[in-house]
Amino acid sequence: MFQDAYIKLDRLEVEELLEKTRKSFDGVSFSPENSVVMARDLDFYPGYKFYDMADHSHMPPSRRFILMKDDEVIVLDFTNTPIYTLNGKLPIQLTRENVKDYVRFFFTFVRGRHGRFIIVETVDDISWREEPPPAACKSISKLIKDIAFHSKDTEDGSYFMQAQMMFRDSLFQADVSVKKDGLVQLSNEALLIEDMPVLDDTFGQ
Repeated sequence: MFQDAYIKLDRLEVEELLEKTRKSFDGVSFSPENSVVMARDLDFYPGYKFYDMADHSHMPPSRRFILMKDDEVIVLDFTNTPIYTLNGKLPIQLTRENVKDYVRFFFTFVRGRHGRFIIVETVDDISWREEPPPAACKSISKLIKDIAFHSKDTEDGSYFMQAQMMFRDSLFQADVSVKKDGLVQLSNEALLIEDMPVLDDTFGQ
């Protein structure tokens, strides 16, 4: 999952980050005393760091996700615009070793008009409203696999993978293509299970 490999910032680091980003959130301010900030590097965005910021002064917590390099702050707004803009500016550095993590990142922070496609690689990645019986979990787990390359890369630098995803209350499988410039496309979607007892996908923003 994309949540792996985080480092928690200490109080001084949180204060410094909040000072640099205080004008970036349309009037929403974060309290240093009540904020938890997790950070990680992204191999495909050299020089940038990703931050997951949550202010627990409120319920639900105020939460923002940003990319940052020096004093440049890019707020991830759940459209593909900030991601594709940065991809072209750098440009993005995709390799066979980091492209799967880029796919996880992309689908975590891009939401379509009708909802978000959530990459699932284990049963634990599914947000159950009601835990299914053990036999059902076992059957579902057999359908779920890690993101996997399923065809050879092309001369233009594209990558082709297959992944399982949740969309609303349905699990399906799809081919995922990623161009050299970071453009992500889905194709050959196949429904695996529908009407699953899962929670609505919402962010605490």
